[in-house]
Amino acid sequence: MSRENIEKHSNRYALLKRLAGLWHNNVFYRKVIVLGRDNFTSDDHIIFAPNHQNALMDALAVLFTNKGQNVFLARADIFKRKFIASLLYFMKILPVYRIRDGFSTLKGNDEIFEKTIDVIRNKCGLVILPEGDHAGFRRLRQLKKGICRVAFQADEASGFTLKIKIIPVGIEFTNYHRYRQVLTVVYGRPIETAIYHELYKNNPEIALNELRNRLSSEIKKLMVHIESEEDYEAIDELRSLINGRYSDDIRFPKLFRDRVLIDKLNHLRDKDIDLYRKICATTLEIKKKAKELYLDYHLLRKNKHSLFWMICGISVLLVSLPLFIYGNIFNFTFLGIPNLQIRKIKDIQFHGSIKYGMSLALALILTPIFLLLSFIIFSPWWLSILIFMTLPLSGLFAWNYYLFYRRIIGGFRIRKYVSEKNDIYRTLKEKYTELLNLIQSL
Repeated sequence: MSRENIEKHSNRYALLKRLAGLWHNNVFYRKVIVLGRDNFTSDDHIIFAPNHQNALMDALAVLFTNKGQNVFLARADIFKRKFIASLLYFMKILPVYRIRDGFSTLKGNDEIFEKTIDVIRNKCGLVILPEGDHAGFRRLRQLKKGICRVAFQADEASGFTLKIKIIPVGIEFTNYHRYRQVLTVVYGRPIETAIYHELYKNNPEIALNELRNRLSSEIKKLMVHIESEEDYEAIDELRSLINGRYSDDIRFPKLFRDRVLIDKLNHLRDKDIDLYRKICATTLEIKKKAKELYLDYHLLRKNKHSLFWMICGISVLLVSLPLFIYGNIFNFTFLGIPNLQIRKIKDIQFHGSIKYGMSLALALILTPIFLLLSFIIFSPWWLSILIFMTLPLSGLFAWNYYLFYRRIIGGFRIRKYVSEKNDIYRTLKEKYTELLNLIQSL
């Protein structure tokens, strides 16, 4: 695969995508929720436009939730080394040159532009992250005009016959960096560039601005968008407090519950600023006290932590401890080792990408070795395969074991706070109940 034929179907790439997608959708994330795939077909000439908050993981969220061999645009400075460039071309990524790369390099964009036309014509699905760079905030920033310019110029080069559709995409992660989180991807209704053709012919700049504004508005409808910078921390935390329990809900995903909550708060800010401020302040106070007491929010939701059931839980943990230890062979090898490397990465938004990339590489390299060792150590062959298959399953069990352990320990911790009549816990519980009542009143 090279830049010249990047739009062509590749069997090697298809195999890699299948393996990488399996790891992404079933191991790295515990659940991937996808909505709106019926808004486009494989016969459409498409440009995908997702929000950009989580580095490489945003692009992968699009790649692994549709069937095409999508082509991506990325900044040109990462293509400087020949080996890296060839690897990126194989991964169907094209460079975009910026002024900071040197004014003389900008002419390289003419060739890239021609190639994007080939990609769109070939119905591969061109992916452009219209914010330009990533930022770890649940907020859509000002879109660059580049995506609109590519769409119109591709239309113009084809005599306005391609009927290009821009698909707004909303992406939401329950946590940007941790393993086994929930990823939600929402494909919006297509924006057909044809409705702007006459305007573009008469005044290209106005057409670019109108299309960009329309695209920005549509993406905001599909994602968690917290407009307020002043109260960002409080509103972001409130989503977890109120809607955290719905993270795995497919019928009414947490993303849309969060949007409803944020809309209510925005309305409240205009209607009753004092109550709005009270909700934000109470949220931050709960966050501080819960952190001080080492308590997760799901523990606060329970009215009673039964000693009987917690003792039963400890019994289950003790009985299944050998399986937990066995499962950590998988977890440390594929998840623990990448965790040790991210400390060197200054940009925290790249942590998830590094974790995924390293864990996938380790899986591709070591899985065949584990399979070979299984055949060497165990027999007959069917037992070897059975034991090999237990490794990833036990790894997932060990991950859930640890979460269950934390819940049991948290329950005992709460019982201790209650028996000691801990003032911080009492205040925390009162504030939590008060906050729930305030939100319910909205």
